[in-house]
Amino acid sequence: MTTESRSSQTAKATLGVRELVLEGELEPGERVPEIGLADRLGVSRTPLRIALSTLAHEGLLEQLRSGGFVVRSFTREDIGDAIELRGVLEGTAARLAAERLRSANELAPLVDACDQLDEVMAGLSPESLPRYVELNDVFHQTLIELARSDTLARAIANAVVLPFASPGALLPSQAVLPRSREILVVAQHQHRVLTVAIREGHGARAEEVAREHARLAKLNLELVLEDHDALGEVQGAPLLRRVV
Repeated sequence: MTTESRSSQTAKATLGVRELVLEGELEPGERVPEIGLADRLGVSRTPLRIALSTLAHEGLLEQLRSGGFVVRSFTREDIGDAIELRGVLEGTAARLAAERLRSANELAPLVDACDQLDEVMAGLSPESLPRYVELNDVFHQTLIELARSDTLARAIANAVVLPFASPGALLPSQAVLPRSREILVVAQHQHRVLTVAIREGHGARAEEVAREHARLAKLNLELVLEDHDALGEVQGAPLLRRVV
């Protein structure tokens, strides 16, 4: 097998196993069946083992001392801590963005994302929610890029791989959550305030708003965990149901 082919198979295996875990086909506490899984995903054993090690590093799997891997489960505290960590890291990104901004023109992608989010909010519906998720992802990714720190970008990428921890992880629940519009209005206001703070070079203010923005996700998490229908809309929900 060529290096390129092995890399392709590893990526395929990683994506495949992650999907099976998040969708609940591999349940918390279940040992990952390597032989059967390799056949199911159409990959060889070596790329699969690399993929399982990667997912263990991300936190979705746990490696056993005796060999092999099991699927992890997550408590409210686990996810809350992951969101809190993301807030700290994104707060740092916001501060660096404010300190390292070279011209107002660099904020154009952030401003454009905010403008388009305003348009979505004006006619928000379950059908338009995927567009909100997409634009929200653009906003957060742009924020990271404005920080100009590869080290910080890697740290954030590691922090958001856990279920429920990424900026858009809980947004699908807004389709059925009673307080959905209220939460999204506050979130969009924070997007605007954060953009202004970065433009004006107010690093401490930008950091504060970004951290508060993540704390809004923690509030959303509590609401989601109390609503069975909302929880069912979120990818990775099976990993929490057994421990809620």
